[in-house]
Amino acid sequence: MFSRTVFSRSILRQTAAAVARPTAAPTPAFRPFLLTASQIRLLSDQTRQAIDKAVGSAPVVLFMKGTPETPQCGFSRASIQILGLQGVDPNKFAAFNVLEDPELRQGIKEYSDWPTIPQLYVDKEFIGGCDIIVSMHQNGELAKLLDEKKVLATEAEAEGEEKKE
Repeated sequence: MFSRTVFSRSILRQTAAAVARPTAAPTPAFRPFLLTASQIRLLSDQTRQAIDKAVGSAPVVLFMKGTPETPQCGFSRASIQILGLQGVDPNKFAAFNVLEDPELRQGIKEYSDWPTIPQLYVDKEFIGGCDIIVSMHQNGELAKLLDEKKVLATEAEAEGEEKKE
């Protein structure tokens, strides 16, 4: 409903020609056109607007499987744990469960042109998936980025959270 398949006559002709001569290897310039119909998709305006709104809903946004309290995959769990270790301010963080909405689950992959979930956005900028988050955490880049964007909880806020618990 939110996405539509697009067929180009040129792509269809090139694909048909390649199928007609299966022994001929496709030229490198032709390879990008060897897509199946299910791979040629565009986000609908409605889905793009919904994802734009979600990405802009907080300075730090994570599209994940499950929720921060109950992640539904190890990569989502690792991403949440890293954001917690970094000290991201809960008031500046939003998470979206892609398992609740198939359009979001597929749409976010197309939106970012990144094939996996979770996906992290900081200040509306796509950062990457779990592997990138882990790497940036290990080399200190994530701490620097989060500090520059002023999305970390202050010591007073962190102490206030501890006292509530």
